Amino acid sequence: MRLDSDQAPRPDQTAELERSLIAEYLEQHGHSADSLHRLPDADRHRILRDASLHASMRLTEVESRARYVDAIHQK
Repeated sequence: MRLDSDQAPRPDQTAELERSLIAEYLEQHGHSADSLHRLPDADRHRILRDASLHASMRLTEVESRARYVDAIHQK
């Protein structure tokens, strides 16, 4: 059975991937979810905003690639 390419991924899958991408970003920048609590509010918000933006861009990339692969296989 083939899923429709316009169908959005299940929210739990997307959320899990987003959390992983945020954790990856934090680790790459020397932080963890626990270490953020020790930072001043302004720094914590900036880092979380940047991590969220990173995750958003990566999710968009994954979705774009999936659509591209699907388009190739439909030809």
